[in-house]
Order: sequence, then structure tokens, then C-alpha cells
Amino acid sequence: QVRLVESGGGLVQPGGSLRLSCAASGFTFSRYTMRWYRQAPGKERELVASITETGSTTNYADSVKGRFTISRDNAKNTVYLQMNSLKPEDTAVYYCNAFGWKTYWGQGTQVTVSS
Repeated sequence: QVRLVESGGGLVQPGGSLRLSCAASGFTFSRYTMRWYRQAPGKERELVASITETGSTTNYADSVKGRFTISRDNAKNTVYLQMNSLKPEDTAVYYCNAFGWKTYWGQGTQVTVSS
């Protein structure tokens, strides 16, 4: 059974930091590109960051460049999203995505940036 379980979301003040984790199971994690998406209320889901199978290449949306860092640990089947200098506009549900021979989604974790 394939599972992607996100954790680490919550309420944080502007300028604060959060680290999201996504634990994967049920598929060969190291053969999949991993991505983080987010969806704010009333908006379409957008790609935030991606990382290739070995972690050699990462890409970011312009809106998060320099503030967010995606990383992965293939030994732990886990992908991370370190989010610094958070802004109110980062408020959204964040989803983990595995992209490869098939595509898998997590259930999402809420991130709220507010004072």
C-alpha cells in the first residue's frame, strides 16, 4: 500500500520557520522525483519545489526561491521542505507528491502564517 504522510505544518508568525516532512512507503522512493505543492483557499494547486531521485537537482517556484529548501533522505524514504522567512501568502495546504512511473499524493498538511 502506497503512503505519503506529511507532517510539520502548523501556525507560525511572519518571518518564522517550519520544516515539513513527507514519509513515503509502499514504492521505491529512490526512483521517484519528489515534489511539494501547495494550494491556498480559492487558488489552484501550485508547484513549490522539486528534487530529483538522487537529490542532485532541485527547482523552486520564484515565489519561494531563497527562502525554501527541499531535500531528501533516501535511506529514510523521506523528503523535507525547510521553509524560512515565512510570509502570510505562504499560507496553504502543502502536499507531497511522488512523480515517476506512477504519481502519488499525500493528504496534505496545513501551514498558516499569521500574527
